[in-house]
Amino acid sequence: MKKFFKDFKAFISRGNVLDLAVGVIIGGAFTAIVTAVTNKILMPLINWLLALIVGGDGLDAVYTFLKKTYVENDPAKGVDLANSIYIDWGAFIIAIIDFLLIALVLFLIIRAIMKAQEAVKKGAESKPTKEEKAELKAAGVNVRNRKELKAKTAELRAEKKAKAEAEAKALEEANKKPTQEELLAEILAELKKK
Repeated sequence: MKKFFKDFKAFISRGNVLDLAVGVIIGGAFTAIVTAVTNKILMPLINWLLALIVGGDGLDAVYTFLKKTYVENDPAKGVDLANSIYIDWGAFIIAIIDFLLIALVLFLIIRAIMKAQEAVKKGAESKPTKEEKAELKAAGVNVRNRKELKAKTAELRAEKKAKAEAEAKALEEANKKPTQEELLAEILAELKKK
């Protein structure tokens, strides 16, 4: 039983679980905001435009009746929506608009976060580390301004990258195993020598 609670505690304290919980809570609150914007601001405008163009009550009155029931069985008093069977196209269109708004705002938020992360990453990459400053100083590089420091740091990083790639290639060549054909060719060459 102790192991179960220990494992549960480890699971709950993982960062991604907490992030997910925060995301769900914020998502619920955000959905309420978008629904309010859709139902209280956008839908009245859309209904007003539809009423001007088509006439009627806009999306609020867009139904396809499968079975109509009238109030007190009198068509003059109107349709009894509580007892009728109908397809509510207006509610469907409102749900689509809600979805599109949520997707748009989520896209804008994620895009802003990604751009901020890129800016932070780019800023961190451009600044020389303490080790790089020490290497530049040890190499006798005298830097007068930030621009020059940035250029020299970029040169140092390019040199390190080229050196690392060359070392990786040399290591790959050293660890490269000969193919079956190459081994057979070597054996054949040794046999011909004898």
